[in-house]
Amino acid sequence: MSPPSSLKQEFLKKWIEGLQRCSSSKNNMSILERKKAIKLSADVAMASARNGTTCWSRALIANVSKDGSDEKYLVEQILGPESERITMKKVSTGASMVCNKRIRSKKILKKSTRRIRRTRKCAPHAALATSIAKRLVRKRTQVLKSLIPGGKFMNEVSLIEETLDYIISLSAQVDVMRSLASVSELVNHN
Repeated sequence: MSPPSSLKQEFLKKWIEGLQRCSSSKNNMSILERKKAIKLSADVAMASARNGTTCWSRALIANVSKDGSDEKYLVEQILGPESERITMKKVSTGASMVCNKRIRSKKILKKSTRRIRRTRKCAPHAALATSIAKRLVRKRTQVLKSLIPGGKFMNEVSLIEETLDYIISLSAQVDVMRSLASVSELVNHN
């Protein structure tokens, strides 16, 4: 499934703006500084193309624009007044997500104790297989939470939804970068 062309166009527009602002902020950049600026502008462009509608986009912008970081100035340059609106949206929704997670965790705990009582009555092999499967799912969920920006604060359902959206956005980013690289090669060879 390819990402929608409107997402690609929005990403490209914001990425080019970000690159222009990064290059105008410093004249003589080292290779490492250029690499960092390109990655930062691509990440911020990808997140801002989603207009702060997803948790991962707000978390990515909030992580980059933390107080005291060197990138905060560049994020403000790239996003302009939009950066504060997106990070404030994250702060307001983050507390409610944690609260909902606690309530949901209590419900899950109650249900799991009921299931444990039931599985003790079942055959020991079925209980062992179930516990192994649960452990595998838990481990893989933790890995997924570490890969998605802001994933540590999400429940399983929203984690899957955010992961799907993040993958689509990454796919759009890769498609745009590939197209730009192929055009650059064609221009350089002519």
